[in-house]
Amino acid sequence: MNKNPHRYFIINKPYDMVSQFVSSHEVKLLGDLDFEFPEGTHAIGRLDNHSEGLLILTTNKKVTRLLFSSEKKHKRTYLVMVKNIVTEELLEQLKKGVTIPVKDGQPYIAVPDSIEIVDDVTDHYIHMDDFRQQYPHTWLLMTLTEGKFHQVRKMCLAINRRCLRLIRISIEDLKLGDLQPGCVKEFEEKEFFKLIGVAYNS
Repeated sequence: MNKNPHRYFIINKPYDMVSQFVSSHEVKLLGDLDFEFPEGTHAIGRLDNHSEGLLILTTNKKVTRLLFSSEKKHKRTYLVMVKNIVTEELLEQLKKGVTIPVKDGQPYIAVPDSIEIVDDVTDHYIHMDDFRQQYPHTWLLMTLTEGKFHQVRKMCLAINRRCLRLIRISIEDLKLGDLQPGCVKEFEEKEFFKLIGVAYNS
């Protein structure tokens, strides 16, 4: 019997927090959250400091390989707030694929697994004191099975729309739900792997 079983968490990573526990810079860290994580906990599939939402934390070092380095593609869904209106014509461009720069500036055609305009974003994701709400904007729901560097932001720029907020709301069937920013939820190992769609034998 494993005396030190691995532990699995998700957090709703707040804006302006990096996806790590240690940094040489003066930034908000995962260790600043009001939760006592066990030794060896690390982030899986990082979000940059300006992105928000679902971030996996675990003590199991195998999760990165099982989830992001396997042959099976895993879906990640984002709620995206972009500046100005996204017309049906622009949405169609995104659906068909847009060219974005990747490593060394090489062009890459990025095609979402699915994308749609969202008219009724739940209040859970809307900050009423956010000045960006006052100006024309569009909410998009985008699912990807590929993960190029800053892909969502680059895709928005490809149609001349700037990404104002980027919130990851799910990885496969592991969902952010109504978890508040800065809060933590823990999962049992069997449920965790079932939700992310990965077979695992501890």
